[in-house]
Amino acid sequence: MRGGTELFPKITVGLDLGDRVSEVCEVDWRGREVRRGRVVTTRAGLREYFGGRERCRVVLEAGTHSPWVSRELEALGHEVVVGDPSRLYGGRRKKKSDRLDARYLARQGRADVELVYPIRHRGEQAQRDLAVIRARDQVVRTRTKLINHVRGAVKSVGGRIGRCSAEAFAKRAVRELPEGVGEALLPLLELIEELTARIRAYDRQIERLVERYPEAVRLRQIKGVGPVTAVAYVLLVEDARRFLRSRQVGAFFGLVPRLAESGGSEPQLRISKAGDELGRRLLISAAHYILGPHGPECDLRRYGERICARGGKNAKKRAVVAVARKLAVLMHRLWVSGSVYDPDYQRRRRERRRLQLA
Repeated sequence: MRGGTELFPKITVGLDLGDRVSEVCEVDWRGREVRRGRVVTTRAGLREYFGGRERCRVVLEAGTHSPWVSRELEALGHEVVVGDPSRLYGGRRKKKSDRLDARYLARQGRADVELVYPIRHRGEQAQRDLAVIRARDQVVRTRTKLINHVRGAVKSVGGRIGRCSAEAFAKRAVRELPEGVGEALLPLLELIEELTARIRAYDRQIERLVERYPEAVRLRQIKGVGPVTAVAYVLLVEDARRFLRSRQVGAFFGLVPRLAESGGSEPQLRISKAGDELGRRLLISAAHYILGPHGPECDLRRYGERICARGGKNAKKRAVVAVARKLAVLMHRLWVSGSVYDPDYQRRRRERRRLQLA
């Protein structure tokens, strides 16, 4: 019996988090269900249930509440395992309920924590700073939707607003609005102008965050990586040492192809889109700039151009994704090595090899 307790935790708790109340299922090291219950999803409720008891393993799914709940349970002295819900259950289940989920989490966590595909939440400070970037992103996307709506509404009555930046759109549109739509669209233009001012305020906040994270300053050596992308990258990765190799960062941001090998079949699939969607979108945006008309001459641009030159369907899209993946790897390498960025490093390396072989 004693040997069994060495293989399995004495008590494993499956905690299926709900917005107000969470389901609990406890199993012992033999796999017997010893307790079922519910706990209020508040700090006080967690302390009442988990406080002052013997250390146990608590297994839960990643979600809205999991960051603060995991920190609270760790502070109470328990081992916490946070599972990846997108991979946890394997396939579509015929029966699903909060009680069954709590039971499943407890049994999987007791047997082998790798079966729940554990993830690691970022720190509380990083989460707070990342909230600034996410809030700015929502404001930018809202402004874009409003600008598109105004342009569409003007076109529907035979007018057109000239090309301009998003920052200058409201002032230009006021002068170019056709008669008859001003009453409907002027309030939207005022709102767009207000959102632009909000975005500038967020930009000032993010510039201050760059000073807090010196790693972000190093990443901004790459032309096309602005303060938002640099700070978001640092906050999302948080600990560069979590990756043994820089190449693993591409998979972290979901920029590598999905895998579905079976027998001799190895189909070419789309990228996995795993990880944080905002981080992936920022890297893609930076790749678009690098490959665009104002992009700098550098190894990244030449790499993308070689992929475009192969031709074929969606060659430009593949090139953008490939450059974004390579950019993520390069940023990690600069971070861990502390090196000065050389935009022509690969070209110089090839030239040196040619000279050595000549």
